[in-house]
Amino acid sequence: MTSTSPRPWLASAGLALLCTACAALHPPPRASAELRQSAPIVAPAGEADGNWPQAQWWKSYGDDTLDTLIDTAIGTVPSIAGADARIRAAQEDVRIAGAALGLTVDATGAFTRQRLSDNGMIPPTFLGFHWYDQSDLGVAVRYQFDWWGKQHAAVEAAVDRVRATAAERQAAALGLAAAVSDAYFTWQADDAQVALQQQTVTLHEQLLNIARARQAADLESADVALDARRQLAAQREQLAMMQGARQLDVVNLAGLLGVDAAALPALTERPLPAINASLPQDAGTNLLARRPDIQASRWRVEAALRDTDAARASFYPDISLHALAGLSSIDIGKLLETGSRAPQLGIAFDLPLFDAGLRRARHGAAMAGLDIAIAAYDDAVVNAARQTGAAAAALEQAGQQREQREQQLAAAHALSVAAEARARSELTHEGPALTAQAAELGEQQQLLRVELATVLADVQLKQALAGNPAPSEEKP
Repeated sequence: MTSTSPRPWLASAGLALLCTACAALHPPPRASAELRQSAPIVAPAGEADGNWPQAQWWKSYGDDTLDTLIDTAIGTVPSIAGADARIRAAQEDVRIAGAALGLTVDATGAFTRQRLSDNGMIPPTFLGFHWYDQSDLGVAVRYQFDWWGKQHAAVEAAVDRVRATAAERQAAALGLAAAVSDAYFTWQADDAQVALQQQTVTLHEQLLNIARARQAADLESADVALDARRQLAAQREQLAMMQGARQLDVVNLAGLLGVDAAALPALTERPLPAINASLPQDAGTNLLARRPDIQASRWRVEAALRDTDAARASFYPDISLHALAGLSSIDIGKLLETGSRAPQLGIAFDLPLFDAGLRRARHGAAMAGLDIAIAAYDDAVVNAARQTGAAAAALEQAGQQREQREQQLAAAHALSVAAEARARSELTHEGPALTAQAAELGEQQQLLRVELATVLADVQLKQALAGNPAPSEEKP
């Protein structure tokens, strides 16, 4: 009978193992991301010669009360505090990822007391004892090589997420500042509206008194007095609505600051700021580098790219060195003697040859995460362009509307002056002059609404353009 040599079988097995290893070492290509280079801003036609706002753009209004409100809001509201906590958590993730790199040292120690089985491999009768102690003491050292950049990619991804979280915090602060500014300027406009409406009510009270007096003198019919009474009631209703709106502005401000309304600083009436703003010439390109929400999305894309690098590196073997300076003895009294030395030194590598597609699936998940991050970036750019274009269009529209409102106010003022002149000349009674004054007050209210719309559009534009000139490249 002829015996078969095992060498061909061993050679075949070795060849199969080598082929499997080569397949395992074949990673997918490295990922890349193509991102927008400019924001598609659709703005009104006109000369773009505006300046970029500062990070604290609200200070350009020169209102100390507004500055105090925004500083308080940024320092106290839960949304900003939560953003700060997320930044700290992201920074700790960097430390966790970095700790996986390089050298680790562990102290080990153990004491075991064990009985030998009578039916074991070495009978106790041969050894002369049933019970024995085992004592071990040592220092284990391990060094993980990162030849393929897996751990480095994980650290870089964590760093990019810190940057993204910090940019998101800045975006939240800018959004909060805009909301506080809107509420504050709305209160200013509503307070001025209440003052104008109170004057209008006073005029209509005088008109009702005149109508009643002329009715008593048989100079007017009862219908005139009834209509004057109706108009007075309508103006008083309007005044009540305006006073309610002003109170709601206070409640809104207190809610934004997270405080009770009584804790707000004293709100005093002052004119709305004059606005003269336009888009910067390079708004379409530099907007990408200034907007914190776009910066945050950009860092999220970078983090997702590093995640794909880490997933790709898992197709290569993990290699590590390990050493143990240890002592081992069955007699604890001899544990520290020279003869109890039990050092170890070794090298290890780990390469899964068959994982049922696990690494491919992890890499696919990382690629899907990258696609999500890119889509979020594109969405942030489009939203930023839309917000910027809408604010610029609103400013232009408010400017055009203001010109017409100023002309209407000038005409109403001229009519009021003419009516007063006729009343002084006793060509007519005082009623037409009071009616003309009420009409002029109404035009002032309409102009005030246009001025508020202009200021709110300017706030929106400043929020859309504000941010840092460029994202920070420093690692936390």
